[in-house]
Amino acid sequence: MSDIGAPAGLGTALGDTAALIGRHLRHLRRTPEKIIAITLTPVTMVVVLGYLFASVVTVAGSGEYHDYVMAGVFAQVGLTCVGVAALGVAGDLRTGLIDRFRSLPMGRSAVLVSHTAADLLTTAAAAFAVTLAGLGVGWRIHQGFGSAALGFVLVLAFAYAMLWLGALVGMLMRNAEAINGISALFLVVLSFLSNSFMPLTGLPAWLRAVAEWNPVSLVASACRELWGNAPAVVGTGLPDRHPVLLAVIVVAALLAVLIPVNLRVYRTAVTR
Repeated sequence: MSDIGAPAGLGTALGDTAALIGRHLRHLRRTPEKIIAITLTPVTMVVVLGYLFASVVTVAGSGEYHDYVMAGVFAQVGLTCVGVAALGVAGDLRTGLIDRFRSLPMGRSAVLVSHTAADLLTTAAAAFAVTLAGLGVGWRIHQGFGSAALGFVLVLAFAYAMLWLGALVGMLMRNAEAINGISALFLVVLSFLSNSFMPLTGLPAWLRAVAEWNPVSLVASACRELWGNAPAVVGTGLPDRHPVLLAVIVVAALLAVLIPVNLRVYRTAVTR
């Protein structure tokens, strides 16, 4: 930890962050239901959508439905992060834990950075479980290792952006019931107004344009292309022709905006 009143250098900030990540992970060992809650929903979706529906749903230009839907399920894992981070940050503020952190000689950014980093490790474990479930129902990656790895990195980068969005929601709302409501709204609207589970060809033109630029659609389309799961028939719009490039740009932009906004809001949230 840094000296009280002294500006925290990079090395000190990294040390403070690592110490708090270790604390979050030790706390996670005593509350395994958190990782179960994050993992259970997407794994269930894989089984229901990829196994039960695969025999009755066909996607034009695509092979197996589970090949199409898996990228959408991974995007759902990222969206779930909004509620996880919001409840965690709001709980720490409500119980006074962050006030105790403020009394310690540590960098202010370490609190939020460690929170999101620890939750990202939990999300990675959930993504691993989803991968195993997908392979179990017949999903396969048809590209090389590099392209496949880039797809998983993109999923985790999107999840990290959603964790920062959730941290912002937690600082602004604090009330658990309100957070559950807004998190469910994010999950439902962004999920179903996207190509996660079905192509967008049946939507009106204006609504299809909105859905195509939804970050969830961009991440799902990019992963399908990187994993070789993309339908053979695609649209002519920019998101259909360059999903990987646009997904990387949008996720980077979300992180570039959300991280500094969170750190600014944090300074005022801890003084309320």
